Amino acid sequence: MFSSFRKDIRAVMERDPAVKSKLEVVLCYPGFHAVQMHKLAHALYRRGWFVLARLLSQLSRFITGIEIHPGASIGDGLFIDHGSGVVIGETTVVGNNVTIYQGVTLGGTGKEKGKRHPTIGNNVVISAGAKILGSFNVGDNCKIGAGSVVLKTVPPDSTVVGVPGKVVARNGRKIPTEGTNGMDIDLRHDLLPDPVAEMLQCLQVKIERLDKRTRELEKQNMRLLNLSS
Repeated sequence: MFSSFRKDIRAVMERDPAVKSKLEVVLCYPGFHAVQMHKLAHALYRRGWFVLARLLSQLSRFITGIEIHPGASIGDGLFIDHGSGVVIGETTVVGNNVTIYQGVTLGGTGKEKGKRHPTIGNNVVISAGAKILGSFNVGDNCKIGAGSVVLKTVPPDSTVVGVPGKVVARNGRKIPTEGTNGMDIDLRHDLLPDPVAEMLQCLQVKIERLDKRTRELEKQNMRLLNLSS
């Protein structure tokens, strides 16, 4: 328990440049508070004390603005930055060293029973406002872009953006060995490809080529008309 507690503190220290001390993490970080309260609620839930577990999770939601169902399984080193509006469903599984920003939903897509929420791998970064909905896996070392809606399996080492979410980068490279748990988590979720902008740029280039070709054909027709006259 104390080892897990230390890992959660270290996760905040390593991933938030604003933090000044471990005491500040313990006293002032709602994401850290939500994770610790969830661990207690999850222990109660696993022992069949469902109502007490839900009451504790609702108290945590009231205090932190973060809703984690007590049935969700959370790995070590989860960092919920700011965290307001984060929702994590009952059958969600979150791996180690995951970073979640505000407004993220890890939810289901219907009223079916059993596993209906996503499984998040290790070292995943989920940017602000992203929605991951359904029972599928998000692989290790993935980045989910802000505002994306992910509805299907994401392979490891991928970057996903858009609505619905699409894999726009998959370099397959290992993250350099250093930092948390032997991995250096890439938090630059602002540096993501924009497939819509790239497509518009391609269309603009094609339009310019067609316009140039049209003008050339018009000049040729004018010359032919002049010659025929």
